[in-house]
Amino acid sequence: MIIHIVGQGETVDSIAQKYSKPVDRFALENGINISDSLAVGEALVVVYPEIEYTVQPGDTLVSIASAHNTSLMEILRNNPYLSDRKFIYPGEIIVIKYEGEKTSSISTNGYVYPFVNLDILKKTLPFLTMLSIYSHYYDENGDILFVNDSEIIQMAIAYGVAPVMVLAEIADGDQAGRGVTHNILINPVAQDNLINNLILILNRSGYYGVNLISPYVLPEDRPLFVEFIDKLSTRLHLAGYKINLSLTLNVFEVMTNVLYEDLQYDKLGQLADNVILMSYEAGFTLGVSQGIIAFETIDNILNYAVSMVSSDKIFYGFSTVGYFWELPILSGATRGQAIRYNAAIDIAREFNAAIKFDDVTKISYFQYAIDSEYVVRFKDARGIDAFAGLVPRHNIRGVGLWNVMYFFTQMWLVINTQYEIERIVPLRIQD
Repeated sequence: MIIHIVGQGETVDSIAQKYSKPVDRFALENGINISDSLAVGEALVVVYPEIEYTVQPGDTLVSIASAHNTSLMEILRNNPYLSDRKFIYPGEIIVIKYEGEKTSSISTNGYVYPFVNLDILKKTLPFLTMLSIYSHYYDENGDILFVNDSEIIQMAIAYGVAPVMVLAEIADGDQAGRGVTHNILINPVAQDNLINNLILILNRSGYYGVNLISPYVLPEDRPLFVEFIDKLSTRLHLAGYKINLSLTLNVFEVMTNVLYEDLQYDKLGQLADNVILMSYEAGFTLGVSQGIIAFETIDNILNYAVSMVSSDKIFYGFSTVGYFWELPILSGATRGQAIRYNAAIDIAREFNAAIKFDDVTKISYFQYAIDSEYVVRFKDARGIDAFAGLVPRHNIRGVGLWNVMYFFTQMWLVINTQYEIERIVPLRIQD
C-alpha cells in the first residue's frame, strides 16, 4: 500500500498514470471521481490487485468466491461498490485479491444509530466483526427505553456480523447521567430490574451481547461500579451473552497518562469479554480541539492497558469523523462541529486550502475563510493507517470505530488491504 500526497497541479489521471493504475479503478478505490479537482496535500491510496477476474455469463458472487477459494465477504470488501448493485455483468473486472500478505488479524467494532441508512450499512457490514447499535437507555429504576432496531440486527446477522446492544444511562439534566448511575449503584433492586429487563430484550432480539458505555463514576461509587459489573457479567454469561465494556477516557486522563486507579481496570478486564478504550479527543467539547493528543501518549495508554487487561480483549476506539471550529477558539465558548471526511475534503478543494499533516497527533488539518476563519481537523489515510497500526503494535484485538454512519472509503481500503478482518458469527446471506 502506498499513500500518495497530492502535489500542486496533480490530477486523478496524472497520479494514476504515475503509478501505472487504471484511472477508473484508482478513482473507484478512493471514492472519488476522475474529474475531481484535488486539494494540495490530499492523501490518496494506491494498491495493486494480485488476482483479478473477468465476470462470465452465469457467474454469481458466490460462485466466483468458491472458484477462487475465498469468501463472499472478501469479494465484497475488495469491491465494495458491488454492495450497491443487484447484478453483476459479463465483462466486469473484479478484484479477488490485492498484492501483499495481510500482516495480522483485526476485529472491527463499528457504532451506529438505529436511523443509519441501510444502503450504507449494507456496504459497511462486510468490513465489521461487531456492530454496536447505539443506544438502549436505562433510567434510575432500571427501566430500559424501547429502540426499533430489529431490521438492523437481522441485517447484521445475515452478513455474519455480531450485533451488540449498546446500553447507556439516560441523561439526567446538567449531571449528564451521574445521578442515574449513582442511584443504580446504591440500589440493588434497581440493579436487578435493569439486568432482568436487559436479558428479556436480549432473548427476543437476536443480539450477541451488550456493550455497556461506562459513564463517569463518582470516586465514592467506583467500588460499587466494579461490584455491579461483576453481577452483570455473571448474569449475562449464564444467559449465554457476551459483555463489552466501553471505558471512555477523557482528555485529561489521556494527556496526563493518569487513569482512575480505584476503578480497578484489571478486575473489570477479567469480568468483561472485551474492553473498548474510547478516547473521543473531545472534538465536540467546548474549547477543546480534536487531535491535541500526541500519538505517543496514546501508545503509553495502551502500554498501561495491556499491563492491566489481557491484550486479546482490548479494542482501541477512535473517531472516524473530524471537527471544525470558528477561529479564534475560546475556552468555554467555542464549540466544535462534526464533519465527515468527504465533506472536509470537499471544503479543502472548494477553497483551495492546502491540507497539512501533524505527525505528532496523526491528524490532518487545514484552514479556510468565508465570513470568518475556520480550522478543520480530521483523519485521512495517514491517520487511519497509524491508528489501525496500534493493533499489531500492542497485540490488541481490534479497533472501535465511532462511528460508521457513513461509508469511509479510504479507511476500509487501508484496513482491508493490510489486515484479516475477524468474523465471530457465521455468514447467512447468499447472492
